[in-house]
Amino acid sequence: MKRYYYLFFVFILFGCTQGHTEENQVDILATGLAAPWSITSDGTTIFISERAGTITRVEQNGSMQRQPVQLSKPLSNAAEAGLLGFVLSPDFNSSHTAYAFYTADLDGAPSSRIVTLSYDGAMWNEREVLLDGIQSGPVHHGGRLAISPEGVLFATVGDGARPEEAQNPSSFNGKILTRQQDGTFRIFTMGHRNPQGLAWDAEGNLYSSEHGQSANDEINLIQEGLNYGWPLIEGTETAPGLQPPLLTSGSNETWAPSGMVFHHDLLYVAALRGERILVMDVTKEEIVRSIEGYGRIRDLYSEGEYLYFITNNTDGRGNPRKDDDKLYRLMLDSFSPL
Repeated sequence: MKRYYYLFFVFILFGCTQGHTEENQVDILATGLAAPWSITSDGTTIFISERAGTITRVEQNGSMQRQPVQLSKPLSNAAEAGLLGFVLSPDFNSSHTAYAFYTADLDGAPSSRIVTLSYDGAMWNEREVLLDGIQSGPVHHGGRLAISPEGVLFATVGDGARPEEAQNPSSFNGKILTRQQDGTFRIFTMGHRNPQGLAWDAEGNLYSSEHGQSANDEINLIQEGLNYGWPLIEGTETAPGLQPPLLTSGSNETWAPSGMVFHHDLLYVAALRGERILVMDVTKEEIVRSIEGYGRIRDLYSEGEYLYFITNNTDGRGNPRKDDDKLYRLMLDSFSPL
């Protein structure tokens, strides 16, 4: 009889830590989001970019307001395109400035650009074009923006469904970019297919997430000047002068990883097709937990003891549930490794 009690205990413990979280551990802060893409915060208010060209403001008490974004170019209607990356400037509370990455429609062709937005409390207005004319394609725009611990702006750019461009040093496609002191952008790393996430650990090391061709999704440790191989290698393949990933889903599993964030030395990775949050120990190069039960996850944000994340079930590739998409708040301490 004791043996059966032990097995029952193991089953309950495993079920509580690996799947959908208990209701009292998760709060739903906002519902009815429209294909959300990025989360950022000024410390008190959360701002979420939506692909159709709006930014939803969410207060900690759950009140929300969808605000218009005035852009100088119309948004592309290509798959995966629209208003994507969005991050507040480090001096946002005084400058009311943010950065945005969007894919515009230029005479029927998708073209990505990075701009600054000014905020007046009710709407956002494009103020300055920082980078323009990134030719894209029917998919693979990249689009993630992130601020380094030193306050430097980084951006991911996809290959635009033209794999050869990832190895072209004269093209920004298939690259991770960094903004220089003079305001221009330069290539930080190359050989990427469709990088979707950027995050720094406590030591200042940069990591990225990247979609593989059909599987072979990657988590990469990003080091300036390296070539990450696409389309010459992917997954566990190796070749001289090309950098293999830190972690890969392998050839039989697809994550479609998107936004990511570090918290207490663990890397939390949003997974779209994987429909979960992957929790990774990058020092051990392994997945230590999977948070599931919410559908497609697009982006995450960590603040204090909480993890905030948005579902992406209304982007045309998911199965929307009632009131989707949603912004969730999860108490991370409930999911410390066993």
